[in-house]
Amino acid sequence: MKLVVGLGNPGARYRGTYHNVGFEVADELARRHGAAFGASPAEALAVRVREPGFDALLVKPLTFMNLSGQAVGELARYYRVEAADVLVVVDDVNLPAGRLRLRRGGSAGGHNGLKSIIAHLATDGFPRLRVGVGRGDADRDLADHVLARVPPDERERLAEAAARAADASECWVTEGIEPAMNRFNRDETEQDEQSDDSELPPAQGR
Repeated sequence: MKLVVGLGNPGARYRGTYHNVGFEVADELARRHGAAFGASPAEALAVRVREPGFDALLVKPLTFMNLSGQAVGELARYYRVEAADVLVVVDDVNLPAGRLRLRRGGSAGGHNGLKSIIAHLATDGFPRLRVGVGRGDADRDLADHVLARVPPDERERLAEAAARAADASECWVTEGIEPAMNRFNRDETEQDEQSDDSELPPAQGR
């Protein structure tokens, strides 16, 4: 079994924000497989999808973004899942809105959710799927941007990105990291590669 973890913040206040794109991807995966989230052995909503060639636990931590690692670490230990079999889906302000980037590991890049998971898994060697949400207005505080609701003129593009991210997650589960990277990273630029480990301001919080 593999874990597919969509990061976000629980509650109506954060629904539809840039920071919750990971939740949206997890919800799309559950919808596709006719699954419903429920309680789990950790502070998270989860549901296991077991189909021919597909076995994954879909997870939405309820610990708020900055403490995501608590739930992910507990579930990985409970189900005895190795870090390499934990895919984390997360928003990324360093990528243009709608762009995807799948990596087998690496730094947190300033994202507090990834920082927490690295701490609780005691490794950065877990795959992560970044969904670009852009930086927004350069004069706006970064935390205000990611916690803002997606405006109407961007909703379709990010909804399409969430659907592609769900495709990429399914590919990772069924075919592995290399085929998924080859298929869903093909529109990256050299500049994107160079910015993968860049540090963001510590603003991506609750």
